[in-house]
Amino acid sequence: MKSNVPYLGAWLVAAGLAFALAFAAPNESSVMGRLPAFMAQTLLRQPVTVPEGLPSDRTLALITFQRGQHAQVESWIQGMNLRNDPSITWMRMPVLNDPGTLTGRSAVEDRLLQRYPADTERAKLVPVFTDRASFMRSAGLDGAGQVYAVVVNRQGDVLARVEGQFDAGKAQTLRETLLQQSF
Repeated sequence: MKSNVPYLGAWLVAAGLAFALAFAAPNESSVMGRLPAFMAQTLLRQPVTVPEGLPSDRTLALITFQRGQHAQVESWIQGMNLRNDPSITWMRMPVLNDPGTLTGRSAVEDRLLQRYPADTERAKLVPVFTDRASFMRSAGLDGAGQVYAVVVNRQGDVLARVEGQFDAGKAQTLRETLLQQSF
């Protein structure tokens, strides 16, 4: 009579391997990225704790890394009619290398205040002083050369991400993700 022990051992190894792979497999947040946790403030000096303190469970963040990306961000704001559509919670998020001192950060904020004189613009602008490369890695962004429009939840998960200039198809993807109900 043959023993079933080798078959049982092989089955246990296969089951254990399947169990391990189930935990190691990428989930949506690890594939799309995750915003790092940080404290910031709008240009109106309103504190914001990211991600848990975001103004909505799904927020559209327009992320920039370079000074010359203003036109691309404006294309998203105008293309999605963000200034007039109250159904979308959004913010402008320039990611800036931290100068390391309060004086350095204040100088950068002063330049932003000059560029954005209207309170409505200042309320939506949240400068992020951090290490850009680390931020990009964490958020799953490819580089600093493009503007990113990302939908993020209060857990920091990037739920949708597009890059570059406004595009109606990309905007539709973002809008659908923004309007989905979370469970």
